[in-house]
Amino acid sequence: MFNKVMNNKAKLLISECLCGVSCRYDGKDNLIEQLPLLKDTFDLVSVCPEVLGGLTIPRDPAERQGKRVCMANGTDVTTEFYKGAQIALHIAMQQGCKQALMKAKSPSCGYKRIYDGTFSKTLREGHGCTVEALLMNNIEVYTEEDIDLLMEQKKEMSF
Repeated sequence: MFNKVMNNKAKLLISECLCGVSCRYDGKDNLIEQLPLLKDTFDLVSVCPEVLGGLTIPRDPAERQGKRVCMANGTDVTTEFYKGAQIALHIAMQQGCKQALMKAKSPSCGYKRIYDGTFSKTLREGHGCTVEALLMNNIEVYTEEDIDLLMEQKKEMSF
């Protein structure tokens, strides 16, 4: 009766834009060339926290300003960002994701460095809303800038 083949791949939460989904604020994607390798190695669980939180595509760019998130036009979208973060976290936990590959510099998905809230393309230390939630729940975070490190650590865990 059961024709479903089970695999032993670890589940990886991944920003949907990195998978080629046009969900960025400007309606574009951030497709990564390593996607086929990631699909071979992991069972991908894709999310866009901003869309999950209720934001539209396209939308004005947003940046974190402390705990608040505001669009370039001044609209406060903090509620939507934190709602999306909680939904993405719930999906990660429900799916058993121990690691996440998120979009660098994003107010949702940025890890270690995000834009500073002045819309001047200036980076500062900090995390996006979703990444903060993931880290608080012991989910390892990487960005597309860290794929080699992610793959190396996966290889080491396989031995």
